[in-house]
Amino acid sequence: MVRCSNGLLGLLNAGVLVLAVVVLGGGIWLSHRATTTDCERFLERPAIALGVLLLVLSLAGLAGALCRASCLLWLYLLALFVLIVLLFVFTVFAFVVTNRGAGWVVSGRGYKEYRLGDYSTWLRRRVENSENWAKIRSCLQDGKVCEKLGARHETLNQFVNTNLSPVQSGCCKPPTGCNFTYQSETVWTKPTGFNSTDDPDCTTWSNDQTALCYDCQSCKAGALANLKNDWKKIATVNIIFLIFLIIVYSVGCCAFRNNRRDNSYPAWK
Repeated sequence: MVRCSNGLLGLLNAGVLVLAVVVLGGGIWLSHRATTTDCERFLERPAIALGVLLLVLSLAGLAGALCRASCLLWLYLLALFVLIVLLFVFTVFAFVVTNRGAGWVVSGRGYKEYRLGDYSTWLRRRVENSENWAKIRSCLQDGKVCEKLGARHETLNQFVNTNLSPVQSGCCKPPTGCNFTYQSETVWTKPTGFNSTDDPDCTTWSNDQTALCYDCQSCKAGALANLKNDWKKIATVNIIFLIFLIIVYSVGCCAFRNNRRDNSYPAWK
């Protein structure tokens, strides 16, 4: 029983070790890229931190299982328990903050439009912060989302029936309510005598391809819509990872209990 539980724990941690090396290698690769973008820099530190954490945990689990070191195994189980709790809290938080917000169907259009006020207060504060938004905007521009949209060269009829992504809808064109004249996907003409409307995004819009609607409320809402979808996916992956960690933790507890029983056997024999 002792050999079985320790062997299984060692095998599971060997798998975590391989994952840790891959994640850590990816983070280091991002940090050494000459053309690293703001998006990649954002991922760099979390990837390295996660890789180091998984590496330390897997090595501690391997050493505790193969050497039957009860003290090391106890520390490993404690750290694993804390990780499970933190991951559970993050997963619940991700579902809570992304529960609100959805695109609005526009009559006669194949795409939806997005409003910042529809999203949770916590998410809105993240994009309303000028420093945060400067980084997100730079990330969106690095991704060349609007540049790729503008390269389609579609007619008006083709464009209005296109299923645009939230970022394309919010950042690459003015809101439909502005009633601007279509020239191309990212060039729209304001009506003669246009001053302002109830929607401040109409005034913010610019045909300058480096500006467009990147500072519009609709663009921030589009970014949050993308973030919401991404967080939902991450939360789903977290659930699967949580189940795996709970299995590892259960096997570790079994190995720890059996190690203590095995170590105490010669004393009472």
